[in-house]
Amino acid sequence: MKQIDLNSDLGESFGAYTIGNDSEVLRWVSSANIACGMHAGDPFVMHRTVRLALERGAAIGAHPGLMDLPGFGRRTIPTKPEEAYDLVAYQLGALSAFVKAEGGRLQHVKPHGALYNMAARDPALAEAIAGAVHDVDPSLVLYGLAGSCLIRAAEKAGLASASEVFADRTYQDDGSLTPRSQPGAVLTDDEAAISQVLRMIGDGTVISVSGKEVPVRADTVCIHGDSPKALEFARRIRERLTAEGIEIISFIAR
Repeated sequence: MKQIDLNSDLGESFGAYTIGNDSEVLRWVSSANIACGMHAGDPFVMHRTVRLALERGAAIGAHPGLMDLPGFGRRTIPTKPEEAYDLVAYQLGALSAFVKAEGGRLQHVKPHGALYNMAARDPALAEAIAGAVHDVDPSLVLYGLAGSCLIRAAEKAGLASASEVFADRTYQDDGSLTPRSQPGAVLTDDEAAISQVLRMIGDGTVISVSGKEVPVRADTVCIHGDSPKALEFARRIRERLTAEGIEIISFIAR
């Protein structure tokens, strides 16, 4: 039986602002990437989301981002490798405290937004992030875009890595994600997104926006928790994968 991890970026509410429906999305995913207070989230949301994830039996991961609350961490901000190291280490420490207080275990790290995309193509930035993860806890799994610098940096640092693919994003010929600033970056049709996921898991390929067949490794599939249809899509994709004989299980549990 094929196995796949379904992950979602959660805990992204803060203050008076509610983003997503974490409690319900957690019914359908196997891993939760919890925002650590920089691009989104706050101490109260972080603690509550950790509790929810533990109640649902989801693997808990840290979701560190750039210091960019107004831009939701999706704006490209020039960042030195040593700055990326400190940002990641700081945020891992914050989330780890809540996980430990609740008797759980932090299992993985997935950078967020612009930090993730910058590190996917910048070896120095990727190595700084992997170094921070390793120095905080070498048992953590680093999630990164399949085929990217993040995956290579994890291997170089001696970390386990999970190659991530995206259900609702389109791909370029080199295997990178289509930038959100470009038309067609996000798949809005659920059936198209589900078909893309089944192809990536089953065939190990994805069709780029130009029609090219691109090799891709799929260890974990991201479902964005902040999209308007996140809950319904999470339910549909899990049910469809299960019907296709694919087991949904956290990467760490395999």
